[in-house]
Amino acid sequence: MVKKSPAITQTPVEDLTYEQAFAELEGIVTLLEQEQTELEATIAWFERGQALAKRCQDLLDKAEMRVRTLGVDTAGGEPEEV
Repeated sequence: MVKKSPAITQTPVEDLTYEQAFAELEGIVTLLEQEQTELEATIAWFERGQALAKRCQDLLDKAEMRVRTLGVDTAGGEPEEV
């Protein structure tokens, strides 16, 4: 029986929100931990997982920059170190 993971999509990684990318990444990790599948499919999942992890990190970096910028705007000076 073939299991289908609802968390894995064909949506381009750059179009995903943080929450969507993270949920899909979790699904891929689960599949890679549990599934016995062909090498090519495993490599494809791994590559997509790497892209999703990068997307999540990029979005977190942008959010951190926005928070730091807001700290400067409201404080009128340098942001505090977090």
